[in-house]
Parts: sequence; structure tokens; C-alpha cells
Amino acid sequence: MANKNPLEITDKDEMRNWSRSMRAQGKTIGLVPTMGYLHEGHLSLIQESHKQTHLTVVSIYVNPGQFSPTEDLSAYPSDFLGDIQKLKSVPGGVDVIFRPRNLYDYGNKDDGVGGGVGWDQEGGKVVSCVEKSGMEHETWVRVERLEKGLCGISRPVFFRGVATIVTKLFNIVEPDVAVFGKKDYQQWRIIQRMVRDLDFGIKVIGSELVRDDDGLAKSSRNVRLSPDDRQKALSISKSLFKAKFAAENGQIDCQELRNAVIQAVHEAGGKIDYAEIVDQESLEKLEEIKRPAVFCVAAWFGNVRLIDNIEINV
Repeated sequence: MANKNPLEITDKDEMRNWSRSMRAQGKTIGLVPTMGYLHEGHLSLIQESHKQTHLTVVSIYVNPGQFSPTEDLSAYPSDFLGDIQKLKSVPGGVDVIFRPRNLYDYGNKDDGVGGGVGWDQEGGKVVSCVEKSGMEHETWVRVERLEKGLCGISRPVFFRGVATIVTKLFNIVEPDVAVFGKKDYQQWRIIQRMVRDLDFGIKVIGSELVRDDDGLAKSSRNVRLSPDDRQKALSISKSLFKAKFAAENGQIDCQELRNAVIQAVHEAGGKIDYAEIVDQESLEKLEEIKRPAVFCVAAWFGNVRLIDNIEINV
């Protein structure tokens, strides 16, 4: 029912004990990992969890392990009180909000996580805010091939950080099901592959991308767009829908489809990070669309980096 008051947990041992006590009662648990500043896309993941499990845990944690020191970790939007209200309003509610303070704090003296300052090269190796903070964490999970393309090119520590923090959350919450949004398509596929390769007993579900009425993909970063840039950013979704229509009507040459999207974004004043058509599972670049594909785009409007994608099945 709506307006359920969720239990708020900050301690990882308490979180693990709660999960184990629920599972001992025969309950199944769904996990929706988030970094907060929730929107309708996140809430749709909770609805998907309700379909799959008896109980739902939403984690809220801005993970320093997926930010390099040149990325402004401190600028990530936050509104915890607003998030609580949104979670209380979800039909069916949420059972637990897991909001740990620092999942890289193992009792060493400096438990800060830094963020947004310093440099990102240490002996020629790209590092994250966790390493630059002097913390003692040194174990990382990598899905080596899937992390290399798309977002992995311009954000080389990102998916290492994502895979590691998701592994930590899986080990703490011990869910039966975890729900991820397909807006972060590469992330979803990486977590799927990690779960398969490391034999986690967890079902990973990809929930459909949610858009605003004007077509812009829902994102916590959208709040940082100026009104003008927000209008310009619609060029991403509009051009992706045109590409999907063209492909479904016989235009299967990926270079031509890519060029059309790149041109549309450039003409709107955006700066392309990447625009690639890849296999839906392997994420390998395609020259022609002859099997299920996904067109993935990342672009800058102002100082905001947006990602979007659309699946194409011909």
C-alpha cells in the first residue's frame, strides 16, 4: 500500500541481518541500487521489484569509486528528504532505505572520500576518488571486455567502480533480485555479465527506460540543464527515434544512421561523446543492423553529460 514508512538503515551489518531474518521467514528481497535524487525512472524500478519479490530495498549511495578526481563528485545532486517522500508515495511502498555513509571505510583514520579535486594519474594509472582519498580499499571488480567501449572510453574508472560497489551491495543486502534501468544500458549488461561469471544467485532485471513527456530520458542530471540546453538536448531522443524508424524500414547501414544522429546533436549545439550502434548483449560495434542492436549516445549540453539509447530489433 502507499504511504508505507520504510525502515532506514545505515549500518551494513544491520542491513545484512535484516535481510537474513526476512529470508529466514521465506520472504524474497528485491534491491534497487540508486545514487539518490530520485525521479520517475527510479520509481519504475521499484514497481518492477514489487512484481518479482515480497520485499524491496532501495539503496541510496553516491559512490566515489566510480568518479575520477577530475569529475566533480560533490556536484552530484542530492535531496534525501525529497527522496524519502517519493519512496513513501510509491504504490506498494518500500520496505528498507539503505543509506550507508561510506562503504569504503574500514576503520582507518582518514574516512573521507575526497572528490572533484586533485589529479587522476598515479604512475600513469587512472584512479578514482577512493584511491586519491588515501583510503585502504584495494580490491576492484572488472568486467574486462564489456567495460571498454561506450562510456568506458571517456570514463575509464567508472565501470570498475560500478561493478565493485554493486558487488558490495549484493554482499550486504543479499537480494534475490536486483533491478537496473536500461537507460544505463552498458551498466545493466555489465552487471548481468558479472552476476553470471561470478555465480551470484541473483536475478538481474533490466527495466525499460523512462522518458519525460517531451522525450528526454529521465536522469538525475537533468536538473542541471538550463532551460535552453534542455530544449536542445531533445535532439538526442528525437534523432534516436528517427534512426529506429529508418532501421525498421530498411536503412541498416550503421554509419549512415550514426551520422544522422551526430549531425542532429551538433546542429542543436551539443557535443558528442559517442554515438554507437552495438549488439544488445556483446556491445560489439555493428556495421549493419542484422541482429538485435542498441543505439547508444552520450552527449554534452552545457556542462551536463547526458546518455540515452534505443533498442532496434529488425
